[in-house]
Amino acid sequence: MVRAGPQKQISPHHEPLPAAYQTTPEGRAAAEAYHAAHPPSSSTAAADMPAKLALTDVLPLPNSAVRIPRLGFGVYLSPAAVCVASCLHALAHGYRHIDTAQYYQNETEVGEALRQSGLPRGDVFLTTKILAAAGSPEKTYQRCVDSVAKLDPREGGFVDLFLIHSPSGGRRGRQEMWGALERLLAEGKARSIGVSNYGVGQVEEMRDYATVWPPHVNQIEQRAICDYCAQHGIVVEAYSPLVRAQKAHDPTLVAIATKQGKTAAQVLIRYCLQKGWVPLPKSDTPSRIEENAAVYDFELSVEDMKELDGLDMGADGAIVEAVTNG
Repeated sequence: MVRAGPQKQISPHHEPLPAAYQTTPEGRAAAEAYHAAHPPSSSTAAADMPAKLALTDVLPLPNSAVRIPRLGFGVYLSPAAVCVASCLHALAHGYRHIDTAQYYQNETEVGEALRQSGLPRGDVFLTTKILAAAGSPEKTYQRCVDSVAKLDPREGGFVDLFLIHSPSGGRRGRQEMWGALERLLAEGKARSIGVSNYGVGQVEEMRDYATVWPPHVNQIEQRAICDYCAQHGIVVEAYSPLVRAQKAHDPTLVAIATKQGKTAAQVLIRYCLQKGWVPLPKSDTPSRIEENAAVYDFELSVEDMKELDGLDMGADGAIVEAVTNG
């Protein structure tokens, strides 16, 4: 079985984040203990502040040579008639990571946008997801192969990341879908595999049946499992990082945005990046697509980060699916 414990020395993104950025008392205690035992050298004395970030930044995935771009572009509810144009605009403005899903019904359009862009296939990171098992291992596998063909119909086509969209199908369904993803990975049809909306218990359950563990990625909208993911080297993707504009007028967020001379959306995306997460902002408005990528000319202070941490509503703030750690 391919497994890995905490990966603290491979990359700064795989050691515990500073205590100020942890989201639970346990995480803060673990971070304080780790950094007390591993004092920073002069080159890392500013560990409490992020290194300079860039649109071209990538993160390593656990037990893999794959690197995932740190800023993604989401296409949920992007209708077929506009999805191609939105993706082309994003690619023209520097995005190199597009996140779709079978459920979104626009995998073909994402693949078409990549072809129209003229960019080499290896320059763009494509993610898709399977929502439910199809009733047998072979049928579930074929459902995944169909997605690969929509996104990259070339002979030898592949996706960069294939996720299980939700754990809601029960253990049997989760196991069937994971087996299909492992087969895709072994055959080169997927370069990495992961999960979405999984809590600690569901990731731990995978040890019983997975050949590939830990999953490379967990795509979530809440912080409940972030410390666990960091401890196991699992990259966290943040979907709905803009909270679908529900926090756009929050006084704390507005004050920070005003101070920085940025929009609330830009502050939320920058917050995710400084947390070490991979945000997936979505828009079909060209100006907002550009705006959401213009987050590399400012930094949020430790105080700003703490204030934004304080806006967390836990499971009550879930828009799509609350993570359950039981």
